[in-house]
Amino acid sequence: MFPVKIHRFEQTQILPVSLDEAWSFFSDPRNLDGMTPPELAFRTESGDDEPMFAGQMIVHCIQILPKIWTTWLTEIVEVVDREYFIDEQRTGPYRLWHHLHRFEPCAEGVRMLDRVHYALPCHPFSAPAHRFFVRPQLEYIFGYRRRVLEERFSGEVAEK
Repeated sequence: MFPVKIHRFEQTQILPVSLDEAWSFFSDPRNLDGMTPPELAFRTESGDDEPMFAGQMIVHCIQILPKIWTTWLTEIVEVVDREYFIDEQRTGPYRLWHHLHRFEPCAEGVRMLDRVHYALPCHPFSAPAHRFFVRPQLEYIFGYRRRVLEERFSGEVAEK
């Protein structure tokens, strides 16, 4: 058995909207596909047909490398209305994926925090893949998401 190396990625973004508007958008799983870079060909296959709830299983298909696809099954494990929700990978490209989405009102609108704890299979052999591919890819995906949200909510978005 390989040891586990847990990595952490965090991004905070201020959205110039009400908490209700932010929550309404993020608690609808159908909005995830449009926040993912098109070249990943990310698409939700099932489980997005109702508002988010604890225990919801959502099946995605994602292209992790050119012509290499994987199924990514996530479970919404916890939801606290208008405060946060957590999704965890059940099957997919990571050994561990735990993603906290937190929302809190602030003077400028809503402060949204994404905190991801993740691990790759086969550590330490996966360390070069993490350094040169996985981490830069996560930064790119969340950077893309930041830009989409800036456009979607049409305002100046500050970073904290």
